Amino acid sequence: MSEVKNPAPARDRDPGDGPAGRPARAPGGGWTRFVTARPRLTLLVALVLTALAVFAGGGVGDRMGSGGWEDPSAESTYATEALEREFPGSQPNLLLLVDAGKAGVDDPAVAAEARRLTERLTAEPGVEGVGSYWTTGSPALRSEDGTQAVVAARIAGEEKAAGEVLDRIAPSYQGTRGPVEVTLGGGLAVRHEMQTIIQEDLLRAELIALPLTLVLLVMVFGSAVAALLPLGVGIVAILGTNAVLRGITEFTDVSVFAQNLTTALGLGLAIDYALFVVRRYREELAAGADPGAAVRTTLRTAGRTVLFSALTVAVSLAAMLVFPQYFLRSFAYAGIAVVLLAAAAALTLLPAALVLLGHRVDALDLRRLLRRRAAAKDAAAKDAAAKDAPTGAGWSRAAGLVMRRAPVFAVLTTAGLVLLGLPFLGVEFGTADDRQLPATATSRIVQEELREGFPGDPGGSLTVLAQGPATPAEYGAYRERIAALDGIVRVDGPVVSGTGADAHAYYSVVPEGPAVGSGAQRAVGALRAADAPFDTSVTGQAAVLVDSKDAIGERLPWAAGIIVLVTLLLVFLLTGSVVIPVQAVVLNALSLTAMFGAVVWVFQDGHLSGLLGFTATGDIETTLPVLMFCVAFGLSMDYGVFLLSRIKEEYDTTGDHEGAVRFGLARTGGLITAAAVILAVVMVAIGTSRVTNTKMLGLGVALAVLMDAMVVRSLLVPSVMKLTGRLTWWAPGPLRRFHDRLGISESGTPAPPDATAGDPEEIREPVGARG
Repeated sequence: MSEVKNPAPARDRDPGDGPAGRPARAPGGGWTRFVTARPRLTLLVALVLTALAVFAGGGVGDRMGSGGWEDPSAESTYATEALEREFPGSQPNLLLLVDAGKAGVDDPAVAAEARRLTERLTAEPGVEGVGSYWTTGSPALRSEDGTQAVVAARIAGEEKAAGEVLDRIAPSYQGTRGPVEVTLGGGLAVRHEMQTIIQEDLLRAELIALPLTLVLLVMVFGSAVAALLPLGVGIVAILGTNAVLRGITEFTDVSVFAQNLTTALGLGLAIDYALFVVRRYREELAAGADPGAAVRTTLRTAGRTVLFSALTVAVSLAAMLVFPQYFLRSFAYAGIAVVLLAAAAALTLLPAALVLLGHRVDALDLRRLLRRRAAAKDAAAKDAAAKDAPTGAGWSRAAGLVMRRAPVFAVLTTAGLVLLGLPFLGVEFGTADDRQLPATATSRIVQEELREGFPGDPGGSLTVLAQGPATPAEYGAYRERIAALDGIVRVDGPVVSGTGADAHAYYSVVPEGPAVGSGAQRAVGALRAADAPFDTSVTGQAAVLVDSKDAIGERLPWAAGIIVLVTLLLVFLLTGSVVIPVQAVVLNALSLTAMFGAVVWVFQDGHLSGLLGFTATGDIETTLPVLMFCVAFGLSMDYGVFLLSRIKEEYDTTGDHEGAVRFGLARTGGLITAAAVILAVVMVAIGTSRVTNTKMLGLGVALAVLMDAMVVRSLLVPSVMKLTGRLTWWAPGPLRRFHDRLGISESGTPAPPDATAGDPEEIREPVGARG
């Protein structure tokens, strides 16, 4: 028998077959058979697990925290915890703003009522370190016009327990009390109100996103039945992730902000994966396959790509685990869970539903209602595939135009993206404060009154903790030494507790300028470098910022290295090329420039702040750019994998480099654009939040997704692949052989023997005119 020289055309054999008709390596073949053979059992098990997830994930938002920006091992964190133990009154987290109106805070009736409030608050369980203007006489607790003064206290315990105490006592103090009006503020009140607002905004975002998403899916699929499938996958992923997060809260802190990512990625990625799977399934039906065979082929082809894409997104999000701040780690917990659950649902529930639906996946075709005559059965089947990519030919022609002018498109697009990212060079990092909240938030109103009407910046002082034995003379000498440092306005203290080795003291230091400005950050370094006869540590907003920046800067190369190295490996396994992975990383990074530039131009500098409804603070919270990079990079890779898998599939079949690029864009251009628009709608819904950080995350990632799908995938990818030509598919011999053994491809068909090396004339022509 003579040897077969060339693989058969993909159209003439099962796309899951390998060389000479042998089954290609397809992970999970047994699972594919199980899903297609027992679809009802699969759906029943999924329904039971989803019901359990609803029960297990109930109330997860109430167990989450609204902080997590500080490094738990930093000097500032240590000093804060020590001060809480030794000097509760030095770290108040609850403030009662007492407004006496025209009577003034020194009026006898006002003073008597204020003292009663102070005494009542002192007697409350869980409240300690209570002090007020009327008991201490401190001018820092009295407004400059004499109409307002403050009662300060600390609610002890972890964030959740402290919030419960606040909920319990707030109604007894808030509002009109005799001759005064009392309003609650302070750090605890700010965080508690932020948590409440985020949960309310998340519910509103879901109510906005779900119906809009359904409308867009109907427009994409035409069929109402097909449109409901991605929504079902997304809801399962979201509910399952809430249950996972509820379990994680038993062991560690989780940020309430992570719920926003759960909703956004749960809907967005589930829709991406479902679009890809349903699209391939309809293609197979249109080619004449029965529903069971179509599902099996879809899982062997598009299923591989979905699994591969989920791994790349999960790796990008997992990189946040290297950071110590639980704010960032929370997004890794939520992101990894929702990505894997979305992929699992898309590869189990969706295929089972497709087997049961069969050709009825196109039922309730709203487009067909507008047609004058019903198509015949065969024509309808072909039209079902065409509906998924109505502009396929247009995408192919656009790709051809871009490749004919590849240098122009590559240079102009790159220059435009770099230009959009230039504002990020002027980024200033800061910490989140009450100005994240809407202007009508009660706790923010209190903080605004303190900033504008009281002497000094109440949140801007630094605290120096001194530990160890010292004489009064040594305490005094150290006070004079730090008071003489550049940029220090005033030093109060020391306040001393204990004797000998158990002695503790603290100094309150007021630096020049804003609470977290460059002057305050320099003052932190000067205080830490000052000589002292005892052990010292510095805390305060500026100190927390300095430590947070150091922690992120120290671990950022590790996070970036993990993302880049794993991305290079995964894309190599997909394509067998060492050039394409490098292109993918560079082009993905370029797709994020517009997002970072917009973050600074809008949220730091305040452009469009009136339209978008937020208060610009002149800086960006330190952890936000890291979070946005990991999320946006992962989503960009998601779309990149979809495109590259179809290009690689066609190149393996035909050996025609330019034809493969055109084919890939023709088959996925509309799909990626539709998925990006839907995900952007979800992120914009998240961006309607009244909390600035959530607004920044939602709108920023929406911009990055749209830029990636509509600019990078449409212009940069084809132009760069044209410029690199056949070098695009090059790999050294050992790596090529490694990929032949362990690589992954959507088609399951090996590349032609000379597809990555040799004379260009030896590459065989395309099998036929496809796409």
